[in-house]
Amino acid sequence: MRRLLVLLLLIAGALGGGAAWWLQQPLDLGGAAALELEIEPGTTPRGVARAVVVAGVRTDARLLYGWFRVSGQDRRIKAGNYEIPAGTTPQGLLQKLARGEETLRALTLVEGWNFRQVRAALARDEGLRHDATVLDDAQLMDKLGRPGVAPEGRFFPDTYTYAKGSSELALLRRALHAMDRRLEAAWAQRASDTPLKSADEALILASIVEKETGLASDRAHIAGVFTNRLRVGMLLQTDPTVIYGLGEKFDGNLRKRDLQTDHPWNTYTRPGLPPTPIAMPGKAALLAAVQPQQTRALYFVAKGDGSSHFSATLDEHNRAVNRYQRGQK
Repeated sequence: MRRLLVLLLLIAGALGGGAAWWLQQPLDLGGAAALELEIEPGTTPRGVARAVVVAGVRTDARLLYGWFRVSGQDRRIKAGNYEIPAGTTPQGLLQKLARGEETLRALTLVEGWNFRQVRAALARDEGLRHDATVLDDAQLMDKLGRPGVAPEGRFFPDTYTYAKGSSELALLRRALHAMDRRLEAAWAQRASDTPLKSADEALILASIVEKETGLASDRAHIAGVFTNRLRVGMLLQTDPTVIYGLGEKFDGNLRKRDLQTDHPWNTYTRPGLPPTPIAMPGKAALLAAVQPQQTRALYFVAKGDGSSHFSATLDEHNRAVNRYQRGQK
């Protein structure tokens, strides 16, 4: 205590009336545009001052520590990861640390991604603490409070900000709850004559619509085709579900034998919806699944420009396939 008192007296004497001036002067970052500062939980105010210097700020750690103590905010400094940009003053630095204004990073989960792609994005992100990638799917969903639920399609595609060192599980929990909210809101707006029996079925259909849509304006029309097929008991016969079922075995070329090989996601061999979503649908796909366009169409084919041609009869569809897929007049 005596040493601290002496230090504070020395600081006050050295700065004198210039104390206010020093507090407003930019800290010397050694020419760097910004420095990263990491404060571990449990670090003392003296340790924080040392950490600032270790991060690259050219100042006396004792001076900083004295300022922390004199300010009365030394015990309010929060652990976390911070950025110290050029121009930061001693006063500004303390305000940032006391408010816990951590540097935020961002991870984008893209509409149409499957869960393998989500896992890969998490593993590539160096700012996250990798506590999810070490778990298998069942363990992960158990940790998130959804035991027995497949992770596919359960996370809302969006950009999520986080502080460096944050948990992957925490980010996934936010994405999971975001999808819960979006799905609940969409299901509440479902058409009265929908053949879908539950919000989960809406999520599955939305994931198919997401993967089948090349042009946003076609999304509700494509949902209308699949809704019509479900309503009359036709096979959905959608390639993206077959591709999903092939998993990592898919080499980019979907063959006839792939369409004929039965598995739970093959909608050419099995009626109705597949057992799980096949990707993460966005808000528009969720709404399209529950509010499909009213149409007589039972078929559609890609035209090659991102849009689709819709047909009400098989003959019309075959002519469209010849025209747009085979180049026949």
